[in-house]
Amino acid sequence: MRKIAIPTENGVLSTHFGHCKHFTLIEVKNDSIGNETVVEAPPHEPGLLPKWLAERGVTEIISGGIGQKAVNLFKSNNIIIHAGAPNKPANELVRDLIDNRLMTGTNACDH
Repeated sequence: MRKIAIPTENGVLSTHFGHCKHFTLIEVKNDSIGNETVVEAPPHEPGLLPKWLAERGVTEIISGGIGQKAVNLFKSNNIIIHAGAPNKPANELVRDLIDNRLMTGTNACDH
């Protein structure tokens, strides 16, 4: 099973990973979307999110922008990163990922 975290505001991808208000956690099993849970993000603290999400069983993240330090920390927690995603509802992004049509581009974060 995969568990994908998306930083969200009002159910849509938040533009900056580290400063989002919520994370939508979506479980995927056999290419089917399962449980979808919205959790409040912890207060912003550098380096906290990779461990916090790993403790919740997250295996992948979808983001618009994410800093290079965070990228390295996620990789060290064995979490796959899909950066540069468009602003879309979380469940649409996951469906796009499952169907191999998630459009990612330039990481919108410059730190």
